[in-house]
Amino acid sequence: MSDEVEEKKPIDIKKLLKSVLAFKSSDLHLVVGSEPQIRIDKELRPLNLPVLNAQEIEEMAYSLIEDKQKKEFEEHNELDFSFQLEGIGRFRANYYRTIYGIGCAFRMIPIDIPTLDEYGNPPIFKELIKREKGLILVTGPTGSGKSTTLASMLHEINLTERRHIITVEDPVEFVHKNIKSLFSQRDVGNSTASFATALKFALRQDPDIILIGEMRDAETIGAALTAAETGHLVFGTLHTNSAPSTINRIIDVFSGQEQAQVRAQLASSLIAVVAQSLIPKIGGGKVASQEILITNPAISNLIREDKVHQLYSQMQLNQTETSMTTQTQQLIDLVQRKKISKENALKNSNRPEELKKLIDNL
Repeated sequence: MSDEVEEKKPIDIKKLLKSVLAFKSSDLHLVVGSEPQIRIDKELRPLNLPVLNAQEIEEMAYSLIEDKQKKEFEEHNELDFSFQLEGIGRFRANYYRTIYGIGCAFRMIPIDIPTLDEYGNPPIFKELIKREKGLILVTGPTGSGKSTTLASMLHEINLTERRHIITVEDPVEFVHKNIKSLFSQRDVGNSTASFATALKFALRQDPDIILIGEMRDAETIGAALTAAETGHLVFGTLHTNSAPSTINRIIDVFSGQEQAQVRAQLASSLIAVVAQSLIPKIGGGKVASQEILITNPAISNLIREDKVHQLYSQMQLNQTETSMTTQTQQLIDLVQRKKISKENALKNSNRPEELKKLIDNL
């Protein structure tokens, strides 16, 4: 009598996501031909589970979405969305198609939003969010904690101010409860057609504060600058790795004849740029490094006169009064406090030569 082949039990995606949270990981990856893998402190680690095939991943992926989302994915081979599992947690998901089948990336989103103090942000952030109008940008690569920093800022406002806050995100990540403020959260693709469309109509919705999940094109950036000039506090994100490069990225989105006007708008409306990265801590976990540019008359003048290359040296002056800091100074401080290793400081530095000279003198 031949041996019976043991049937492989399907993996329950909800149980998998629940178990991943127990590891305090940031991401879960499902890829054909590999066991499920999680990201802990920037490193991928395989779980002790069977290798997944295309059918298994498709079944898990489709169990979490509705027919409308399934149709969108099958038409475009890309799908970005967020969801909450009762008793488990909230997640941002991206489905994509590879040469072997569907791939899935899940990002864990805390349900309880940290305060600015709990997240370890500098005291200047509490002053910045009290401004009545202007533009505050939080920038950095994917996975740098931009969304968490912005959520903490809005949460602080929610605890202290009575404001109408409109968020436009793709997708909505942190869900805010109305405490003192009133939230209207909009999901691009479901609640509104696009960032630009939502911003166009947002000004008619009596907002005090607008959060733009991603400033990805000239129309969206232009609308954000206009809103910031006309009495609204606007928060936005870009995928840039330093404060000066953020200014250049915004200006370069526009054509040559428009750039002078955009520089003038930025010079008058920009409040601050926080360029953030997350670095592995000694002993486990991650710590945020935040380069902070805060607009003052000198900074505004350099932006207006197209002298962005001089911003870095201006950020280094009178920092006790300005509350500005460079990434190099942040990294040196984290090394001195034994929060991060010298190797990880250099690996994550935008100016490794400058940093190495200072580290060698420690």
